[in-house]
This record gives sequence, C-alpha cells and structure tokens, in this order.
Amino acid sequence: MFAFGTRCRANGPFRRVSDVLTPQRARRVPFGAVTESEPHPTRTAGLALGALGIVFGDIGTSPLYAVRESFEHADLDVTRDSAYGVASVVFWALVLVISVKYLLTVMRADNHGEGGILALTALVIPSHERAGTVKRAIITLGVFGTALLYGDGLITPAISVLSAVEGFEVASSAFADWVVPIAVAILGGLFLVQRRGTAGIAQWFAPVMLVWFAVLAALGLRHIVDHAEVLRAVSPHYALAFFVDQPLHAFISLGSIFLVVTGGEALYADMGHFGRRPIVWAWYAVVFPALLLTYFGQAAFLATRPGEEVGNVFFRMAPEWAVIPLAVLATFATIIASQALITGVFSLTAQAVQLDYLPRVAIRHTSSSHRGQIYVPAVNWLLMIGCMGLVIGFGSSTDLAAAYGLAVTGTMAITTLLLYRVMLDHWQWSQATALAVSVPLLLVDLAFLGANLLKLVDGGWFPLVIGLVLVTLMTTWRRGRALVAVALRRGRRTVAEAVEAGLAGGVIRVPGAAVFMFKDPASAPPAPEANLRHNHALHRTTLVVSVLTTEAPRVPPEQRLEVSEVVRGVYGVVVRYGYMDTPDVVEALGQLRLDGEPFDASAATYFLGREAVSSLKEGGMARWRERLFAQMSRSAASAARFYQVPGDRVLEVGSQVDI
Repeated sequence: MFAFGTRCRANGPFRRVSDVLTPQRARRVPFGAVTESEPHPTRTAGLALGALGIVFGDIGTSPLYAVRESFEHADLDVTRDSAYGVASVVFWALVLVISVKYLLTVMRADNHGEGGILALTALVIPSHERAGTVKRAIITLGVFGTALLYGDGLITPAISVLSAVEGFEVASSAFADWVVPIAVAILGGLFLVQRRGTAGIAQWFAPVMLVWFAVLAALGLRHIVDHAEVLRAVSPHYALAFFVDQPLHAFISLGSIFLVVTGGEALYADMGHFGRRPIVWAWYAVVFPALLLTYFGQAAFLATRPGEEVGNVFFRMAPEWAVIPLAVLATFATIIASQALITGVFSLTAQAVQLDYLPRVAIRHTSSSHRGQIYVPAVNWLLMIGCMGLVIGFGSSTDLAAAYGLAVTGTMAITTLLLYRVMLDHWQWSQATALAVSVPLLLVDLAFLGANLLKLVDGGWFPLVIGLVLVTLMTTWRRGRALVAVALRRGRRTVAEAVEAGLAGGVIRVPGAAVFMFKDPASAPPAPEANLRHNHALHRTTLVVSVLTTEAPRVPPEQRLEVSEVVRGVYGVVVRYGYMDTPDVVEALGQLRLDGEPFDASAATYFLGREAVSSLKEGGMARWRERLFAQMSRSAASAARFYQVPGDRVLEVGSQVDI
C-alpha cells in the first residue's frame, strides 16, 4: 500500500440516507395488488414444496417443545381445561400472527419482490427532506430489529437440536448423560460443513420436511381420534376462559405459547426466494393442518391424563417402538431448520454490509449456479461458538426456552410499526384505516412481548444483550462512515477540476487504463489526486468509479452502469447494485464500451483508497465510539476482495482521517 499522507478532519452532521441509498423509490401499489409475477400452477406447487425445506423449518420444529414449555414455564397443572385453553390460544396465535398478519398483510409489503426487516426498512424511508427525525427513527427501528434477529440465529439451532436429541432420553434413560455432547457434536458438524455449501444436500430438505409434517399430522390425529372433543378448543371461548380462570398462569404461559409462531419473520424474509403465493400454498396445504393436528393431539393427550407430569409430551405421544425413529427424524428436521436459519443470517449479514451497516467481511460463494448461496466465515464461527456455548451453558431445552422468544417478539413488533408506514405511504390508506388494522396486530405483538419480558432474568437477557451490542456496532459503523465521507469531501475538487489542474501543470498521459474507486461520485478521490501530485501522470484511459447500493434488492444489468465523459479519456462511472446483489466491479466494467471500443476491465490497474482513522476529543461521536469505529475500520476486509477485483491488479492508497 502506498501512503501519501493525506489528512482530513470531519465534524459534520449525520449523513443523509440518500447519500448511501440512491433515491430509487420502490413501487407504490395498492393493498392486495400482486407485485410478483404469477408462476404457472405446476411451478407454484414445486416452489411450495421447496419452501417446506427452507421457510417452515423453524415453525415446523416448534411442536418439539412449545406445548411442554407452555405448561412447565407457567407451572400449569395438567387438566382438561388448561389443555383446551392452551390449544385454543395456540390456534388463534397461528391464525392471527401467521395467517392474518404475515401471509395476508405483511407479505404484501414487498420491496421489489423481496421481504425481511431490512427490505421493509428500505421501503418505508420517507423521500421528503423535512422528515430527518422520522428517517432516523425508522432506520434505528430497522437496525434494532435486524440486530435482534442475530440473537434468534444463535438460539434457534441450539434449542431445536437439543429438543430433538432429548427424544432419545425418552426412549432410554441411558441417553441422559449424552444429550448435551450429542447436540454439541451435531452443531459442530453442521457449522463445519458450511464452507462446502448446501447445494448438494438442499434437494433433500423438502422431502424430509414433507415426511416430518406428515408424521406430525399422524401423531396428532391418533390422539384426536381418541378424544375428538378437543376440537372444541377452536372456539375462542376456551382461550378467554383460560385467561379468566387462571389469569396469571395464562399470561405467563403466553411467553411459551409464542414459540409456535417464531417462524413468522422467516416467512417474510424468504419471500424473495419463493414468492408469496408458493409460501401461502405450502402453509395452507401442508404446514397449517399438520401443526394444528399435532398441537391439538398434544392437548388431547394431556386432557386424558389429568394430574400427570407434562414431561416431553411430543415424544410421549408416540408409540414406544416409534420413539427412537421419531427422534432420528426430529434430529434431521432440526438440522434442516438450523441450516435454513444459518443461511438466513449469512444473507442478512451480506445485506447489512451492502447497506453500509457493517464493515466489509469475507463473503465466499459456495455455488456457481445459485448466486444467493454464500458462506461468511467470521459469522459462521461466531454462530458456532455461540450455539455450542448455549447448549453447554443451559444444558436442556427447557432452560434454553427461557432465553427464546424475546428477540423475535421485539422484531415482530418493529415489523408492525414499519408496516404502519407502508400503509400510509405506499398503500395510501387513511390514517384511521391504517390504525384500525395495525393497532390490533401491535396489541397481539405487545401481549407476547410482555409475557416474554417475564423471562428476562431467566435467560431472556441474552438475546437482548446480543441485539444491543450489534445495534451499537451497526450505528457506530454507519455514523463513522458518514463522518469519514464528510472528511474526505471537505476541500475536495470535482474530478474535472482535478484533472484540468493536473494537465495544466504539465501532467503527462501514459498508456494503459486506470480505475480509481471512490464512494462519492461528486468529488475527486484521494488516489488520483495523489497520483497526479506525486507521479505527475494520468493514464490514457481513466475511470473514476463509484459503487452505490440502492433501496431495491436487485438492479437489472441494463440499469447497472451510468457513464459520463469528464474530459478526453477520463470517465465518471456509477455502478449500482441492489442490497441483495453481489458486487463484481470487473464484471460490470467489462460491459462498458468507450468511444465505441470495449473496455478491457481485466487489464486495468485498480486504485483503491484505504483510510486510517483516528479519533479526536472534539470529534463527531463520543470518544469511545470513535475508538470503536477506528478498530472496526482496521478490521474490515479488503475492498478489493469485497468487490472481486484481482489482487494482482490493485494498488491501495492510504490516507489519514480524523473524526
């Protein structure tokens, strides 16, 4: 790296969102309009089958522990009334949260077909300049919701695998001492194979999950047939009676009943992979019926055994000969559910990096045919350590359930608040109509959130700590990057001014092509200014390239490049990517034609800036945050690797920046 001693200072205001996200507004569509292309029914059915293996893993493995924890966490006695009450609340939770909130409402708020809380945040950022406070509030909500999802990413694999392995303990007490070691070994193997990708085994995800849901339905139906009266619990009367007769126990149990809907955010986040319609088909054709049968079957099992211990009710429902095969199948199902969530965390990290909420990290592609299959080594190892630590530290799925739910309820409540903005800004509903729909949904979220807050001391603090740490890192990085941008812009000339001044000063044109990369397309990067000042040379073909991330998840190739000639042989190029695109600058520039001739991007020399950041007492952030940002900046992965520029074609130009 060549350091030319450039030094800048920044003490400016928070950078506008439009400086990082280009003002490419998402489509305004009325509620209920179909915003995705409608696939042929046969293709929809195929996508619906595929969704079973990716989308519904989390919610599909909740029957392993949700009903058990609803009784044990709230210290409920096993009676007919409590069994019916829990079943009724479970039924209406699935209907209101999954069917009504997510499938009917939230999933219609797509950002160019993509879903998830980051997509929703980008969608609802107001475009008018006077809404600075609102913008910051929305960004903070979205970032905090995103940070909370990382806590879920740690807990879900741990509790799911642990619950499945505990099934072997039901078959024989000899497995009691081996539950934790086996769960740790399974998780270790799962994370170790991530670097190889999942393309080869993903084809088995859907068939295994289809078998899993069929077994769930069969287990439940077996006990419903013996006690069909349990179907009365579909009536909300039993849920209301449950809260009237045992208000405290019922409210406490709500924190564990929430476990049946923890996969709601996954439905929304994975919408871009499958589309809304296949997910809806899979839910109503397979998942919803199977879940209802297994939950009502567990309620029927308990209702006919008053006074008994709840125990591991899911495995107790099975015939004795079927417990071990069921535990094996459950283990495969939880591995698939964990894999889907791990992949989701990788994708979320890549999106956060693209949107400049996290430093650049090494991202590797594990499939040449599936662009979205990525592997993030740093995140993988942190998840592995965290998941193993949770299994060893808590020791059982019952203890771990105390830490589960708080992060997801927080994210769901934030989603509802962001959805309210979509109703006003994009669906153009009146405020009264938007409130009439969003307030009941928010009340349901807050009820679950309040019940989960009771778990705070017993382990619920863990995902909150993870979320707070991550939101601190993300906001510090975003703020620091804004201050660095202000520092680099201060006193800068435009590209045209810098080139014209250099040519007037006797700078010579040398053969070859140079590409100077800089975030701000409006000013000259430090690298060409340093090159002009120290080497007195300018390449015959010079490109000043700015890579920008848009609000849209993906940018079509034909809209990726914007080129303008600054002076003869010097071009300004803006390369746009969506926040779910994978940047490849060499590939993008290879599409250029300059003066009618194709540009050989692979033969150019790439000049990249690298800022050494130091903090000042009078800087733009608290001193500890400035030091934190400086450390994060030093640990960020190389821009060359991130933008897929060959290392042997790169020269880095360093500059000192004070913030």
